Amino acid sequence: MKKLMLWSGHAWVALPVRFYLAYVFISACWHKILEPGLFAVDVATYQILPLSLINLAAITLPWVELGVGIMLIVGFRSRAAALMVAGMMVIFMTALGIALYNELDMSCGCFASSAAAAEDPISMMTMWRDAGWLALALYVVFFDRRSLGVDAWMQRVKEGKEKKNAS
Repeated sequence: MKKLMLWSGHAWVALPVRFYLAYVFISACWHKILEPGLFAVDVATYQILPLSLINLAAITLPWVELGVGIMLIVGFRSRAAALMVAGMMVIFMTALGIALYNELDMSCGCFASSAAAAEDPISMMTMWRDAGWLALALYVVFFDRRSLGVDAWMQRVKEGKEKKNAS
């Protein structure tokens, strides 16, 4: 098991996984950033948050999605960004599960507002899709120990300085 964890190829496998997750989250945030009022309606439709938190969630969540997407693309704190993705996926899946249990007839609001995406109702397929994204995020969290990108560059700079100071 330890040999699997330390395999040097994980960084190369995780790179397209990171790009894909970044694409998903950046794609998902655009309509929410551009139309926060419509997204607030989507959040309210889940009937989970108190009314006092709906606008806060509708305004902040898309920017968090954009931030983690950018972090995943550039490879800056990739594992932390993937952990944020995993946390969001658990929250989203919990909300979806509650909505499915309550038999709410609605769109998930993930990539377009309910008003524009009535043809995309929530279902178990939505849960499976989100479970796949959760699994990909967890792969990055647990196996991408030497992420390609800014983190790798900063590590090389640090090692170069340490080597120079040791001489």
